[in-house]
Amino acid sequence: MGTVYILSDHGKLAKQNDALMFVSGSGETRKIFLHRTDRIIIAGNIEITGSALRLIMRNQIDTIFLSANGKFNGKLEFEEGKNVFLRKRQYESLKEPDFCLKIARSIAIGKISNQISFMQRINRKSNRINVESTIEQSKRNLAAVEIAKSIESIRGHEGLGSKLYFSAFRLNINPEWAIFKGRSMNPPRDNVNAVMSFLYTLLMYRVDSFIEMEGLDPYAGYLHTLEYGKRSLTFDLMEEYRASICDTLACALFNLGILTASDFEIVDFSVTSDDAPLHQAEADQSETEQIETSEAIKGILLSKVGAKKVAEKFEEKMESVIFYPPENQRMSNQKIIANQVHRFRRVLQNEEAEYKPFIIR
Repeated sequence: MGTVYILSDHGKLAKQNDALMFVSGSGETRKIFLHRTDRIIIAGNIEITGSALRLIMRNQIDTIFLSANGKFNGKLEFEEGKNVFLRKRQYESLKEPDFCLKIARSIAIGKISNQISFMQRINRKSNRINVESTIEQSKRNLAAVEIAKSIESIRGHEGLGSKLYFSAFRLNINPEWAIFKGRSMNPPRDNVNAVMSFLYTLLMYRVDSFIEMEGLDPYAGYLHTLEYGKRSLTFDLMEEYRASICDTLACALFNLGILTASDFEIVDFSVTSDDAPLHQAEADQSETEQIETSEAIKGILLSKVGAKKVAEKFEEKMESVIFYPPENQRMSNQKIIANQVHRFRRVLQNEEAEYKPFIIR
């Protein structure tokens, strides 16, 4: 079982017996067997026939629709949360300052700890004094999170942690044509940001699916502020994987030559247009300020070929196996995420004392 990506400027998705057949604008065909499929992610101008849509619905395949630029347009989902008592408990917990503070602290500790682990890897390869200094600053920042008395303070330390981390992250990108000038979004201003933003969005949808499978409300979070239409809990529970899954993969895609300069395109557009928010439209809300202007601006996007490469390697990363201490066994990244979401639910229901983020050792 897995995720099927359909990334194409033009094409048609139709029913063929008990399977789906995708025909691209250039005439290439691809058969999709639904008994092997967990979810479908569709990006681009894809026509879906009524019979294909009915087949998807009959098999209850979660389907996510993105614009050509990766903007989230909507999705089909079939596992509604039926546990009203669980959601009631979730909403009640938002009124408990101590509980909210503990969850927010754990999430920030997980994120910053994994950033430090990645910086230590970078330092072992580069052995630069400025990286060692950044690591020490990050450790002090982490210690401050552990004693912070308010969520606002934790958010401030989280922001500082990301600023320190990205100052070292840039040293781990080798090709001269790969540019990283610090985190940027809406749109990504360079090719490294384009890849990271796309990966963050793919991660967001994966975490979101496990949250909904557990019957939780993805909009009711703790570290991230509550806002209309913002999947705050999803953003919360994806934080501990940004560095360990997305950022390490982004570096590998460039450093191993999987991506080339031809896998990117420069796009001029206005953020007020329909397709302006790019791959990271939701997944990066905690990283940097949104750009709000009606003036045309220039951004870097993955081409369709580049996006296919990134999506393929992301799925491989999801299935790669690492050691998971809580279960004392090796697990895929995907199963670890599912386990962590389940553990959060147990904490919410007072079946476990505290939420312990997954930290890479």
